[in-house]
Amino acid sequence: MGKAKRQSHLLDTLNKTMADPAYIPESLADVPRHRWPRHIAMIMDGNGRWAQARGLPRIEGHRRGAETVRLITEECARLALAQLTLFAFSSENWRRPREEVDFLMELYRLHLIQERPTILKNNIRFRTIGRREGIPAEVLAEVDRTIEMSAGSTGMTLCLAVNYGGRQEIADAARRLAAEAARGSLDPAAINDETFARALDTAGMPDPDLLIRTAGEMRLSNFLLWQTSYAEIWVTETLWPDFREPNLWAAMHDFSKRERRFGALKPDAAD
Repeated sequence: MGKAKRQSHLLDTLNKTMADPAYIPESLADVPRHRWPRHIAMIMDGNGRWAQARGLPRIEGHRRGAETVRLITEECARLALAQLTLFAFSSENWRRPREEVDFLMELYRLHLIQERPTILKNNIRFRTIGRREGIPAEVLAEVDRTIEMSAGSTGMTLCLAVNYGGRQEIADAARRLAAEAARGSLDPAAINDETFARALDTAGMPDPDLLIRTAGEMRLSNFLLWQTSYAEIWVTETLWPDFREPNLWAAMHDFSKRERRFGALKPDAAD
């Protein structure tokens, strides 16, 4: 059996728990689906604090946080969201102690291997954003393998932001457009929001509707600066390892009550 056929067979075998369009948690029963966010982005904060509060090494917080990633990813797939984007490792995180960075990279590699069955059985398409430079080759190999194996999935997109920074992404996009202009294949006067968006790492992805941040922090931390221009923000004091489905449902319920005008006035506004 060829490689493509093996991957197709694996998808057919494992693809038994695809998102059920009829699935609605009781907490969201009063919210019409058109009021649900299609794309949720999350800044997963608090792993270290969770561990320290329990007298454990920080790496145990990261290990527990990886378990939460699986739980929330599966729930978002069941909810039939279009996309879930998780801020897994920022470009600034390289400044952390070498031992912690090495652990995080190895945890990422192992997580990709261990979670492939989960990704495939939930019909999830896996993607990443962020610079590849600096990430160990053995980790990149597992990233590419997971992207390839899930390419045929038609359900939710799971996007991990790894070695990612919003400012760096914008600078990289500007360089790409400048190079096109220098080659004569792009008229600088033709650059607009859509042109620029196509040069970003997230090209082809919808902008987040809802941005969730755990651990009570009230900042964007250089995450999706362009894409979250009109995202609704929801912050919880809950640390990421303790984040569970009811927290997700609460965020979605709160989102459903927001009036998203994108800079415009309500139709009945006087001015």
